[in-house]
Amino acid sequence: MKRKYFGTDGIRGRVGEPAISPDFVVKLGWAAGRVLGGERGGKVLIGKDTRISGYMFESALQAGLVAAGVDIRLLGPMPTPGVAYLTRTFRAVAGIVITASHNPYDDNGIKFFSADGDKLPDAIELEIEAEIDRPLVTVEAAQLGKVRRIEDAAGRYIEFCKGSIPASMSLSDLKIVIDCAHGATYNIAPYVFEELGAQVVTIGTAPDGFNINREVGSTKPDALAQRVLAEQADLGIAFDGDGDRLMMVDALGRVVDGDALIYIIAKARLMAGVLQGPVVGTLMTNLGLELALRQINVPFQRTQVGDRYIMEELKRNDGILGGEPSGHIICRDRTSTGDGIIAALQVLAALSELGSSLADAAGAVERYPQVLVNVRLQRRIDVLSLPAVQDAVRTAESELGEQGRVLLRPSGTEPVVRVMVEGMHPAQVQRLAEALAESVRSEVGA
Repeated sequence: MKRKYFGTDGIRGRVGEPAISPDFVVKLGWAAGRVLGGERGGKVLIGKDTRISGYMFESALQAGLVAAGVDIRLLGPMPTPGVAYLTRTFRAVAGIVITASHNPYDDNGIKFFSADGDKLPDAIELEIEAEIDRPLVTVEAAQLGKVRRIEDAAGRYIEFCKGSIPASMSLSDLKIVIDCAHGATYNIAPYVFEELGAQVVTIGTAPDGFNINREVGSTKPDALAQRVLAEQADLGIAFDGDGDRLMMVDALGRVVDGDALIYIIAKARLMAGVLQGPVVGTLMTNLGLELALRQINVPFQRTQVGDRYIMEELKRNDGILGGEPSGHIICRDRTSTGDGIIAALQVLAALSELGSSLADAAGAVERYPQVLVNVRLQRRIDVLSLPAVQDAVRTAESELGEQGRVLLRPSGTEPVVRVMVEGMHPAQVQRLAEALAESVRSEVGA
């Protein structure tokens, strides 16, 4: 069944518009409480990033969950993976994060975790959607949920992150620039790396409710690159607004994306004899990573875009490592979801084991030119079913042959089709991507 409200990673949209309005979020909290809490209610953890609208939606979720008879534990600003971890440790029935990840402040969204710290399966999301469409009925007054705040949530998560690398490992020989995107890692990440011994310089650590992801963070790493060069730092680490993805910058100011970071971790795990199963990427993973892994005899598999699908494939094949070029990296031998801080620490541990700089280790992944064009639609439509678009795709694939790929992928959170072309020759890739995007526009009136 097609989901009505949930996208690839929870529910997301513009604040005040349908699905991201206070009245809807009250109903969402009630429905989630009914489905996830069960008859006994249980407790649900709520964390958020630093958007101004987070206060409003935190209150709305509380109202709905309490009305369903569910107890609540408030975490305050907390990275998405931190909520997943604390959900497990507090034996909660679910965790909820109020965040729109790397989007600007006037967007927001709701992400859910199961009791195991995993993203909810499609079947549970469909159950919640079905409950949303029913009348809200409040439990008896004696059964209403209660709300408490967990005061030491940040400290608990900091210690968990530090424990993801060997206790004997120190970062005292590193100068690192940390970019927290004015988001949920602002009061977490600097302390993690400082307490492990690194000399830390920070940017993006002054959230005001409106500046999250604004010209900083993993989607805009230029500010980090400039600061790394100015500080003559060994490297830089940029997180997104909710801390579940990262980008890194080497000492020369060059951005190192998720594909190269996955390779570095995989190679170190392989050398240590602890790499299990295939490395899992997505349809967007650069062909360069697949070929680099092949050179060291590491199997690689692709799945559809979204970290939940990466996790499903890892579990299916008993794998421990996967991720996306955007910096969503899952180290399943360390935690249950994509975690920017944990992944960054695994890269630093891998560099130590390999005896390599970030620049040298990342150089093993030769990126194929890849062009991504976003075509915004007036309405959601299955463009892949249109004969003219199918013909344009076949033409591009025929020209590329075996030395390239074509992908048309609808966004799970907005009316956008992402047109991606990858190949050996930059000019050819650019031309084909633009031709495909124009084909989509002409057919759907974008």
